[in-house]
Amino acid sequence: GDLLPADGVLIQGNDLKIDESSLTGESDHVKKSLDRDPMLLSGTHVMEGSGRMVVTAVGVNSQTGIIFTLLGAGGDEEEKEKEKEK
Repeated sequence: GDLLPADGVLIQGNDLKIDESSLTGESDHVKKSLDRDPMLLSGTHVMEGSGRMVVTAVGVNSQTGIIFTLLGAGGDEEEKEKEKEK
């Protein structure tokens, strides 16, 4: 289970199966291929096979980064509202 550090597009793969449960909650492994579903997302784990990808996004621009940013932004707004009430 290698962790994917960035978002990318699969350009070469060999029986690649990815565990996307950290993002989608789906417990089944997702088969990735050039023809069908070539997107690889950061924060997911490689369960079987191998592949190469072209990196399209890292850090806060990746899907995982966007989710963390949105979660962090929601927490800041709640804290500001609590401070205003006091």
